[in-house]
Amino acid sequence: MVHEGKKRVFDLSKKQWYLEYTIHKNRPGLLGDIASMLGMLEVNILTINGVEGKTRGMLLETDDERKIELLGEMLRTVSSITVSALRHPKLVDILAVRHGRYIDRDSDDLKTFRFTRDELGLLVDFLGEVFKREGHQVIGLRGMPRVGKTESIIAGSVCAMKRWTFVSSTLLRQTVRSQLSEDESNPGNIFIIDGIVSTLRSNEKHHQLLQSIMQMPSTKVIEHPDVFMQESEYSYDDFDIIIELRNNPNEEIVYDTFVTVYNEDV
Repeated sequence: MVHEGKKRVFDLSKKQWYLEYTIHKNRPGLLGDIASMLGMLEVNILTINGVEGKTRGMLLETDDERKIELLGEMLRTVSSITVSALRHPKLVDILAVRHGRYIDRDSDDLKTFRFTRDELGLLVDFLGEVFKREGHQVIGLRGMPRVGKTESIIAGSVCAMKRWTFVSSTLLRQTVRSQLSEDESNPGNIFIIDGIVSTLRSNEKHHQLLQSIMQMPSTKVIEHPDVFMQESEYSYDDFDIIIELRNNPNEEIVYDTFVTVYNEDV
């Protein structure tokens, strides 16, 4: 598939930076010393927060990249901290400072992000920022039934101030669309697709509509992406992001139980 270019909502220009450091000895006045360094260099602190324990994160702003290089050299001389990041901020950095915790990301597969049900606020914020991006993107959302997948997608759409369109779903009743209205076909909408319904319980007209939507320069969110890939011509490479949502960190996402649950819902 041909992917259209993406435009990020955040202004990740050279004026914004993310600083992260771990504290080895939290002595009195440490933050004040670091703030003084930033003040002397005329580097503004946009946001600051603790990030998981003894780690601190800051969003900084300056019009001179050389000041950031000098800041890095100065901070490396402070024995009570270790700088772990000094870079232009990524979305995960911005959310880490905003929520005080990092999103669990697969170290071997960087397109996979993991959440648990008690992190729904973080997930909705993450989805909201991703949904603000323009152009083609395909997002897969794994999770057991009734864990909050569809509700999170809708809430993220609201945060992004985007309209959502169900292409297939079992949220209220089984939905298998064969056509969309003109308003629903707007590429700016968020298209929600149930990977099981669209591949195992659809008809030819729905399949044609699905192919058309997958080619649109828009955001598509596919629940149960593994079944979708197994039963269609689409592959893992067609996905930009994979999200896993669990009731608890140890929950196993098992697809062979879905048929029974789906039969109960219909």
